[in-house]
Amino acid sequence: MWQSSNANPYLPLPARVERVRFESEDRSLKTLWISLLNEKDRENFRFRPGQFIELSVPGKGESPFGIASSPHEELLKITVNKTGTVTKAIHQLDQGDFVGIRGPLGNYYPIEDVLGANLFIISGGFAFTTLASFTEYVLQDWSDKVKEIDLVYGARTPGMLLYKDLLEQWRENPRIKVHLTVDREFPGWTGLVGFVPDIVARVDVDPVNTYCFICGPPIMIRLTIPKLLEKGISKEKIYTSLERRMKCGIGKCGRCNIGPKYVCRDGPIFKVSELEKLPQEY
Repeated sequence: MWQSSNANPYLPLPARVERVRFESEDRSLKTLWISLLNEKDRENFRFRPGQFIELSVPGKGESPFGIASSPHEELLKITVNKTGTVTKAIHQLDQGDFVGIRGPLGNYYPIEDVLGANLFIISGGFAFTTLASFTEYVLQDWSDKVKEIDLVYGARTPGMLLYKDLLEQWRENPRIKVHLTVDREFPGWTGLVGFVPDIVARVDVDPVNTYCFICGPPIMIRLTIPKLLEKGISKEKIYTSLERRMKCGIGKCGRCNIGPKYVCRDGPIFKVSELEKLPQEY
């Protein structure tokens, strides 16, 4: 696990919001680009795709968020869904506002373990954050070390798709096949129509030499895994993120546990073969 430069895991590092952007047409999803204030913190903060941070707003509290930026980017990028007190406060932040960061926390997508194979990256809605980081990282550093890359990403409507600038770049990149879908027909939409699990079933992949990475709403994950198993892909080659269960981030509050596992300490990335041995609470 990659650790923060802060010796006290309870204390956040001082940071500042450098840029903001609404991602979704309903303005429920907002992206923030954040910089650490201290040079030593910036030098020591190293993360891998799949990890997350705890973002704190003074006087309001903190919440966990997956890191959406590539490790090579200067600023940390997170996307926040406005659902409660803390996320509402984060949505009110603007350029120049100060926040706190704890992290990086958790484990990460194991790209070194899948070199020489095909990658099947699958996501839905707001949960695309860490897999966007992973996809960009693979294309930047590892695209010549893996074979075919397929990405299936879906949302309720075209206006709810995240990171449209990145998606356009990837669609022009011959190293990756991008399969974008929305739940239903929509005026002006010329892409795929259908739920993510159904699109996954239609993508032709080599079951022997393909590793799958899934992050999305729990129902999407539960319906997608059987589609992959039907293709003959081993449970050892299917990874999923349980980042939605994250709470304190360091295994102290006990609210993320599944049986003997703490998602923030042992995850959030797990193989399906690991999860099937645990209580089906995720």
